[in-house]
Amino acid sequence: MWHETRQMVSVATFAGSMALASVALADEVITFAEADTITGESLIHLIAFERASERGVEAEVISLQSDDLVFQAVLNGQVEVGVGSAYPAMQTLGAESPVRNFYQLRRLAFFPVVATAEVTSWKDLDGQPITVHARGSGTEAISRYMEYIHDIEFSELSFVPGSEVRAVAMRQGTINATFLDITNTRLLLAEDPDRFGLLELGDVDGSDSLLFARTDFLEERAEHVQILVEELKRSAAEINADPTLPARLREEMGLLPDLPQELVDEITPYYETAVSSGLFSEDGGGLPAALGDFDFLTQSGGLQGDASDLIPENFWTFKFIEAAQ
Repeated sequence: MWHETRQMVSVATFAGSMALASVALADEVITFAEADTITGESLIHLIAFERASERGVEAEVISLQSDDLVFQAVLNGQVEVGVGSAYPAMQTLGAESPVRNFYQLRRLAFFPVVATAEVTSWKDLDGQPITVHARGSGTEAISRYMEYIHDIEFSELSFVPGSEVRAVAMRQGTINATFLDITNTRLLLAEDPDRFGLLELGDVDGSDSLLFARTDFLEERAEHVQILVEELKRSAAEINADPTLPARLREEMGLLPDLPQELVDEITPYYETAVSSGLFSEDGGGLPAALGDFDFLTQSGGLQGDASDLIPENFWTFKFIEAAQ
């Protein structure tokens, strides 16, 4: 059974190394760490973890304070798997980096939400601040890409982890432009459509959440990682076929029992939008995802150099998704 103790993490954020030191983990449990609140949007992998437990693989999820902390926790062996994007950190470590991506969980799906009294176009943000999730995140990469596409320059990028936190800041009027996930975008626009609006994003193709781990862990626990990847692919395929499935399985499996009703009500609308937007690849991403990320991140400044010069195997191991049935 996916651990009930970790389901309680759905509304909590662990703070730095203190959290890592305080989490006592059994040797066989595979711990996934992500720098965001665990909500209904996480059901695509929570369902996979529940099914993997039936095949003898125990997995649990914790939420850490930042993407940097997630990567450091993986690099130092404090957790087994990171959820997010770690391309810049891998490039910094070079070809001998001990960390590799092994699965694309979802593609980018963040929306540029603005206070329309202040901002109606990207040009209005030239010389103005914008708020994003964290350094190295997909939202930072999109912001840099928008600077490139629209020939503008933000005065600063403010880092505020968590879409729900940034949505609150928009409501309070402390920020005028940010990127939000599907759920918080829907909630904010429905709440006050005269006050908030969207800017045109255009064609942005990149990974939002990848799974990455140390190569020694991937070798030592290859059989268990293979099972997890198979269940992740199964979950993606079933949800793409039926976006109402996560809400039903949440109840059947007893996942996220403390999720507020407002967010429970948003589960199916989120997955309907995500599926129609093509967020969940059924093949785990693989080489096409890596090459797409190279193109996007080199143009947005997330990776250095020319995309054609980057070597996929320096960032990815493909064997698990290639072997998954």
